[in-house]
Amino acid sequence: MTPSRTKEVIIIGAGLSGLACALELIKNGVSVQLLEQADAPGGRVRTDEVEGFLLDRGFQVYLDAYPNAGQLLDLAALNLKSFEPGAIIFEKGKRHRLMDVFRRPLSVFTSAFSPIGNIIDKALVAKLRFSLQFSSVEEIQQREDLSTEIYLKQFGFSDAMINHFFRSFYGGIFLENELRTSSRMFEFTFKMFTEGSATLPARGMEEIPRQLAARLPDGTLRCNTIVSEINAHEVTLSTGEKLSSDQLVLAVPSDAAQKLLPSLDLTIMKWRSVTNCYFAAPDSPLNEAIIALSGDPDSLINNVSVPSDLSSQYAPEGQSLVSVSILGLHDEPDFLSKVLSELTKWYGDQVTSWRHLRTDRIERALPEQTPATKPPAERAGGIYLCSDQHTTSSIEGAIISGQQTAKRILKQRSTGSV
Repeated sequence: MTPSRTKEVIIIGAGLSGLACALELIKNGVSVQLLEQADAPGGRVRTDEVEGFLLDRGFQVYLDAYPNAGQLLDLAALNLKSFEPGAIIFEKGKRHRLMDVFRRPLSVFTSAFSPIGNIIDKALVAKLRFSLQFSSVEEIQQREDLSTEIYLKQFGFSDAMINHFFRSFYGGIFLENELRTSSRMFEFTFKMFTEGSATLPARGMEEIPRQLAARLPDGTLRCNTIVSEINAHEVTLSTGEKLSSDQLVLAVPSDAAQKLLPSLDLTIMKWRSVTNCYFAAPDSPLNEAIIALSGDPDSLINNVSVPSDLSSQYAPEGQSLVSVSILGLHDEPDFLSKVLSELTKWYGDQVTSWRHLRTDRIERALPEQTPATKPPAERAGGIYLCSDQHTTSSIEGAIISGQQTAKRILKQRSTGSV
């Protein structure tokens, strides 16, 4: 079959990296064809409507201090709803509140006398906050890379603060509570949390890629399109259709890129997994826009949130949506009963009135990023690659990777150099 006449750049993968890459190229006058095998763009950032509830695919948040994402997105149109800057921590049957006293000064006494960490720990939080406030993201990326656990210990935090706060709070962010994640990633996310808020778009996380996709010219995005074979200038679809291009971008994870083009010598990055349970409840167990964490090391549950406490659009009128995150993949027969049993210890008999909506077992939830992790090559065999595996495992990282890849293509097109 003769390759059909198509766009100048083909991008495979309409996750956030692919969308950001496409928009940057289009802004600079380059025609793009964006191919996506799923039924909609967004990659791992998707939301499903189930019985009138909005279920994000895994517990995710958008940090509104992200600089590049904030410039690209219309944040006002997303109608972001913020979590309180802090957390409720359940430990040994007791409930403790630990807040960011710089943004919630009235909580200074409850936070200061909370048994989660000692007074030195709380002073160190302030020290860390101020030191990162005056550090650029570029400076953070040049620092010595340690595991987060070693970094926190060297900074002076007590074992109690690390074990009962950082492991649970950052367990939900990194999807691992051993704190083996890169300290650069820790500093970056801590900086974002102190400079802004963790938020949810009022209509779910998928509003982010949906907004970006809406800016694409008609005919740019092709969903339900499976690519079976590629080379530097030609793409073969599962239907047999062939597309030719001047440049090709794989905006997919490294293992997916390797599968499409086995001749690529890529670093195959590992994934972290999460299991997320959603429940319909007649009333919210939190009654505020805050994240609840487990401070107990043997707890099954990592965190609980109620998205409908932030935005009423997450649940039908008169109901609440409860999101429960558990690290790793769980499919044991008594898994759900164990989760409900633990929730009952947190919230009492009201849990008996909750109705299970769905459990998501997300094997590829977040790329592993440890100090030993080497990101994949950004170009191989004449093909460009981008995803959050190349930068930071975050929405910001995905967008930066896509934009940087577009700029490399533009430079190559204008000067003939990479």
